[in-house]
This record gives sequence, C-alpha cells and structure tokens, in this order.
Amino acid sequence: MKSFTPFLALTLLAAPLHAQSSVTREQTADQQVLHVLNRAAFGPRPGDAQKLRAMGVDAWIEQQLHPERIDDSSFEQFLNGYKSFDVKQSDMVKQYAELQRERRQMKKDSGEDTANLRRTGQQLRSVVGELQSSRVARAVSSERQLQEVMTDFWENHFNVYARKGGPMPFLLTSFDRDVIRPNSLGKFRDLLGAVAKSPAMLFYLDNARSTVDSTHQSLGLQQRARKNPRAQRPQQLRNAGLNENYARELLELHTLGVDGGYTQNDVIEVARALTGWTMVAGTLQPNAQRRLGMADAEPGSFVFRPEMHDADDKVVLGKKLKGGRGLEDGEDVLNIVARYPATARYIATKLARRFISDNPPQSIIDRATQTFTKTDGDIREVVRTILTSPEFFAQASYRAKVKSPFEVVASAARALGAAPDASPRTALVVAYLGQPIFGHQAPNGYPETGDAWMNTGAILNRINFGLYAASPRFAPSSTDAFGGQQILSATRDKQVDAVAGALFGGAISPDTRKILVTGDNPMLGSADAKMSAAGIASAADGAGEEMTMAAEPPPKAGQQKRKAGQNGVMMQAPKLTGFAQIVGLAIGSPEFQRR
Repeated sequence: MKSFTPFLALTLLAAPLHAQSSVTREQTADQQVLHVLNRAAFGPRPGDAQKLRAMGVDAWIEQQLHPERIDDSSFEQFLNGYKSFDVKQSDMVKQYAELQRERRQMKKDSGEDTANLRRTGQQLRSVVGELQSSRVARAVSSERQLQEVMTDFWENHFNVYARKGGPMPFLLTSFDRDVIRPNSLGKFRDLLGAVAKSPAMLFYLDNARSTVDSTHQSLGLQQRARKNPRAQRPQQLRNAGLNENYARELLELHTLGVDGGYTQNDVIEVARALTGWTMVAGTLQPNAQRRLGMADAEPGSFVFRPEMHDADDKVVLGKKLKGGRGLEDGEDVLNIVARYPATARYIATKLARRFISDNPPQSIIDRATQTFTKTDGDIREVVRTILTSPEFFAQASYRAKVKSPFEVVASAARALGAAPDASPRTALVVAYLGQPIFGHQAPNGYPETGDAWMNTGAILNRINFGLYAASPRFAPSSTDAFGGQQILSATRDKQVDAVAGALFGGAISPDTRKILVTGDNPMLGSADAKMSAAGIASAADGAGEEMTMAAEPPPKAGQQKRKAGQNGVMMQAPKLTGFAQIVGLAIGSPEFQRR
C-alpha cells in the first residue's frame, strides 16, 4: 500500500481537482450548495446546507448581497459583551493618552513598579484582543456571512499592523467598525476615501506626518504671506518633509496595482497632493489644538492642516491639479485613482481570485472589470457578477482554493456547530497557524494563493489543529452535525461515512478514508522528527492562551524560520480516540483544507 507522505499531502492540496469546461453551472445541485457556503460564507454549519437547498442558491446569494436586510440581532447580543465596541474613536485615543501618561509617571516615580506597568500593558492589549476575538466570532456566527467574507477581504487588501506602536491598538476598532465593515459592499470610491482618512491608515503608512518639503510652498504659508510677506515656515515643518509611503501603497496595492502604469513621479505627486491629511493626536493639549486651528477636532480624528499642505501645481497620472488648493487635491487624487482603468481590472482580478481560483479565467476578470467600470465601482455588483457566473459554478473552481488559517479555524468552528467564543482562544489558534489578525507587518497583506500557505510545517500544524478542534478545549462536543447521539454507537465505517457526508458531501480520497478508518495518520508519527530537524519548537496543548498583542504565538523560533502558515511554533495534538478522533482527523485532512 502506498504510504501517505508530506509530498503526497502537498500534491493533494496543490493539484486542480477538476478539468475546465464551458458548460454553465457544471456543478451538481449539491456541489453548488457546498460551494456557495464555502466561498460566500465561512463554510456550512449543521443544517445550513438543507436551509440553503430549500431557499435556493440564487436567492441565498441575493440575500447575502444585502446584509442590511438580514436579521443578526441574536449575534449582536453576543457582541454587547465586548467593552470596547461602543467606545468612540476620540475616547479610545484619550484612553491611550491617559495610559501613556500613567506609564511615564510610574516609571518616573518608582522605576520598578512592574505590576502597575504590566496592568497598563494589559489594558493596551485588551483592546486589540477584543477586536481579534470578535473577528473570528463574527465569521463563525454572524448571519451576514458575505459581509464577513468581504470584511476579511478588504482588511487584508487595506492591511494595517497592530504592532506599529503609538496609538495603533486604539485605532483598529474604528477601522473595522466605521471604515471597512459598513463599506465592504458599497462603492469602492467611498471605501477608498474612508480608508485614506482613517487614523489607522494615516498612522500606519506615516501620512499623518507627511508635510510639504522645502522646495515647495505650503498652503498655510501662502495664506499667511498675503497678510505678512515676511512670514516664515514653522520650525517643525522646516525639519519635516514629504513621506511617500501611503502614496506608493495607494497606487501599488490599493488601486492600480504594481503594473498599473504609474511612475515614481506619480508617487511623488500623489504624496504632495496628500500632504496635510493627518490626525489629531490624543496627547495634544487644548491650547495647542487651538493654535493649530483644530479647536473643534476630536482626538483621533482626521483633520486637514493647511500649513502642512503643498500648495504648488501637481500632475497625477496625466491630470493637472492647480496650485493654491487644499483638501481638494487629495480628494481629486482619490477620484482619479478610483476610476482609473487599471484599478477596475486590479480589483476585479483580486475578487475573482478570492471567490473562484488562484488563477481565475480571463473571461470572468473581463466581465467583472466591465461591471466595476459601468457601475462606477459598485462592489456589490462586481461580487454579484462573480458569484452568479458560469466560472464560479464550474467544476474547475470546486474546492480549488486552499483555506487561509483564519478560514480553517472559522470553518472548523462552524462545521462543529460551535458557539461564538469571546475568549482569545480562537484568535490565538489562527495566529499559531500562521495568520495573526492585524499581525502582518508589511502593507501587502497576507498571501491570497494557496501555495503560500502550504509547507510541511503548516500541514502538520493543520493536522494537529484538527485534533485540537475535535477536543473539548476548542468547542463543546456535539454530535448534532453528524446525525445525533446514535452515531456514537455506530460502527467505525458508518461513523466515517457520517463525518465525510457532513464535512465533504461524502467526497473523500481513498488515502483520507484509510486514515479516518484506522485512526493512524503517518504524518503525525513523523511530526516530532520533522519539528526537530527544522528547529521548530513545540507548543504544549493550551500553552500561551493569554492573548498577546496581535495574537501572535511566543517567538520561540528564529525569524528566518517564520513563513506563511508556519509561525515557528508547532501545535501539539491532543490524544483522541473513537468518534472524536475521526472528526479531528477529518478536519486536519487535505479535503477540509480546501474550500
């Protein structure tokens, strides 16, 4: 009998499962149900397939395209338990400023009051911890599944990093709540503008401190010069300068794409147009705010500062922006890039890659691009074009995507009928699998294709996670998803059939079936040797459950060993027997890693 090797697992995950065909909706009716639940939602919960089958695939898609019409009151009651969710952005930033003052005072007074310093540090971390936990809980339990999928997509597209420092932890809740989530299925220009003015993005990519350089005239200085020709640029602005970080990522990652036809000069001109787009620091005293013309602005809010703005002429992607203007320069830049032809194709391609396959057919990219252009960037209409397309329902797209760690954890919890979890546990598991939420330092976000997530260490971690997921540590044991309590007294073969039917619609490979029947996964037997050879540390079951900032596992291995899907720490699998073992091995199988 052929042995089950890491190479075989990689092959099963990487190889296309079906050949491309041109027939409309090639998938069977049952395949369509599972396909939609795995792409436009985070996988089926017990009973979801039956409900969707009764409702109809097209009706369900249409309902999900309008999340505002979906009653989610039951889950919203759960969200009421998160203390930070109803706190305004301004109060969040004030809280950060107060904590910083307390920390400085503690260090000054004693220098050794580590208990109090730890307590304030825990307050800093708890804000991010609640947001991370809620992201997983929403994916698991919200009825507005497509909105959650789109929120996950856009928060990766417009990536920000929790460990940036400063007030960043206190800016993320508003970024999720006020910027991304409400605009996730709206107009792209509205979403782009909300992101550009969000304190989280302004701080993360340093536009908050980008000012006119010494070779150009500032708008504020122009205005003062009309009253006083001898007016001088303030010292802090003479020492500051243009920062191109946000301008570059706006063009390369957020809109046109790396091959979108812009030049380095366009980056500079965009950066000049966005000077003065900044935020109100929570540490500013009222007198300082008045001097800067921000008397009415709330801490942590977007503000335009004329004295920081470059007032000279600019040319962006061939369009001239006349000098002497202020906020309008940045607004015009956003209008230009949001409606640039390369942007339509770039966003359409990324959405097709998310919903169809790592290499989506050119035909659906073209139609989604046309929809984007025709509707002035209506995200809902672009997603509708993709989700109702023949390419979406082609056999080639069925189980063609490898799940990200976030999708693995959310789909496992949904498959098991788990209740939403307000603890840090699920977010920490996502981090152990290689995708800490708001934990990607570079602005390009996490990988969008399956090959980036699949390596030997990542596969072993996912197998171990499957066993962990089937244990009481992850979710209370339930047989509801597998036919009820009577399944516990069934034969092993019938138990395998029930699990395969519930999780995969009955379709599993002979290798996976053998593992489920025998309870023996050869990859687990070699895990210790592989971990030792790779220098990967083993995390004891349940270790490190206290949430760290950005929900990252402890750095027990060198940075050089950290890859996508492998954080240098290996989850240790609990010892399971009987039916729970079958469920755990199934969740860790190659079939469950696909969606």
